[in-house]
Amino acid sequence: MNRKSCIAILLAASTLVCMQAAHAQYAGPGSQPAHATVADVLKHPVDDQPVVLRGFLTKQVSKEKYLFSDGTGEVRVDIDNKRMAGLRIDEKTKVELHGEVEKDFMESPEIDVDSLVIIK
Repeated sequence: MNRKSCIAILLAASTLVCMQAAHAQYAGPGSQPAHATVADVLKHPVDDQPVVLRGFLTKQVSKEKYLFSDGTGEVRVDIDNKRMAGLRIDEKTKVELHGEVEKDFMESPEIDVDSLVIIK
C-alpha cells in the first residue's frame, strides 16, 4: 500500500470516529435541562439547550406554532402535527413539553418540541 492510500484510510477512519462521538449524549448527574420555567428561557436563551416545561398551550398561532405559558411567561412553541395526533388539548389542559430552545439572531426564543405529555 502506498503512502497516499494509508493517509486516506487514516483520515477516513478518524472522520468516522469523530462523527460517532458527536452523537453521544451524557445522561449522568448534571445532564438535566437547565431551564425549568419560561421566564428562565426568555431571560437566558441558549440555542439547542434542552428544556422541560409544564404549563398550558394558550393559543394556536399557525399550523404547528402555539403560545405556551407556565405562569412565569409566554413563549412560542413549535409542535409537529404528529406529536399532537390523537390528543385532545385545549387551553385548560396541562402539558409537559420536552424540547430544545431555538434562538435565531434578532428573533425571540422558541421551543422546538420533541415530545408532549398530558399531565393529569
